[in-house]
Amino acid sequence: MNQIQHDPGQAEEIGKMLEPLIRRVIREELTRIAKAEPGIFYLDSDTPIYKDMEDIMQRKTQGNTKLHSHEEVWGE
Repeated sequence: MNQIQHDPGQAEEIGKMLEPLIRRVIREELTRIAKAEPGIFYLDSDTPIYKDMEDIMQRKTQGNTKLHSHEEVWGE
């Protein structure tokens, strides 16, 4: 009978290789869903993320937003 030996270092290396790919796929799928179903996301007005989004919108209107690079956001 064949026995498979697991190398923890190899598993960690595979994880490091897969993470960027998984992030990209998730990002692309979320973008696709958001474009195909623009009304799919709903935030209650009493949630912290809603308040954060309001703050961001106000700062954008006032021209006080700082955009981060793709690399800063996604680590790619």
